Amino acid sequence: MASETLSQNEIDALLGGGGRSSAAAALPSSVDALTEAQVYDFRRPHRISKEKLRTLEAMYERFAKSLEGWLLGRVRGGVQLQLQSVEQFSFGEFTLSLPTPCASYTFELQNTGGQHGVIDFGHEFAYFLVDRLFGGSGVPALPNRALTPIERMAVRMVADRVLNVLQEVWQDYIEMDLSLTGFESIPEILRIANREDPVLVANIEVAAAETRSLLLVCLPFAVLERFFAGGQERRATMLGTPEEQVSNRDLAEYSVRGTRIPIAARLPSFNMNMRELLALSAGSVISTGLARNAELDVIVGAQPRFRASPGRIGPALAIRLTDGLHPAPETDTLPITRTTLP
Repeated sequence: MASETLSQNEIDALLGGGGRSSAAAALPSSVDALTEAQVYDFRRPHRISKEKLRTLEAMYERFAKSLEGWLLGRVRGGVQLQLQSVEQFSFGEFTLSLPTPCASYTFELQNTGGQHGVIDFGHEFAYFLVDRLFGGSGVPALPNRALTPIERMAVRMVADRVLNVLQEVWQDYIEMDLSLTGFESIPEILRIANREDPVLVANIEVAAAETRSLLLVCLPFAVLERFFAGGQERRATMLGTPEEQVSNRDLAEYSVRGTRIPIAARLPSFNMNMRELLALSAGSVISTGLARNAELDVIVGAQPRFRASPGRIGPALAIRLTDGLHPAPETDTLPITRTTLP
């Protein structure tokens, strides 16, 4: 059966939208509904769920506070670090966000097949660090140039610390072994990944004296697959069942109780003049000036923990603990004594 031929009027009506059906009349409301929909980019699908994003924000907030505490003792001034955001970008978008010149250190993630990341200190923050580390006032000049080799070495010390803190905040989810590999001041030359490769970027705001800047930490998504695939499950598995937790605790207690710790009983410190010290030789008798019943210091590991009186049990020497001592707080720096010469 031959198909029916349309008349010219029918063709004009179709092209002009005439004779709309009731379904066609409802089209504007459908269009209005479509305007509320979000555009989906198939080239960069969203891979960070709200739950994972909350976890990442908590991790990088700890990162910012830990690094802030370390910086306070190094730059001898007020420094505040606050997390702004943790976002997914392509590597090309990340490099476009960097200023020229930049202060970017690249690092390698060992045992990942050559994956690399980037730490960018921001132009202002980099020169603030250089100024303070070299004893400046904390209000540096901001020349429009890249860091010199000597300035890079100074900031590299901070970059090393950034990697240490980064490993600490990720250790519950992914074991990372990070090492610095280079420095780059031109964003376009950064070639640690393809432009389309997805990366995770933490934006941390830095406020120090009159300096306002950003610290950016960029990690490739390829090494974070385990976290996004099941980081929470991994932590839950590590906890185990209640029976396994009791067994692990008993095993840990058994191991700790069997640990051997060096202990020494020593006389309290005393003074002697330089003349007596220079006269010492094998067989010399040193007068301590201490009483016969002077108490000994008991050193556990490297810390004085107890006071004791000496004695004897059978043929062996012994000590009786008489008091406990509070261990001195550990510091990572040596005390400095300033002496004014005449």
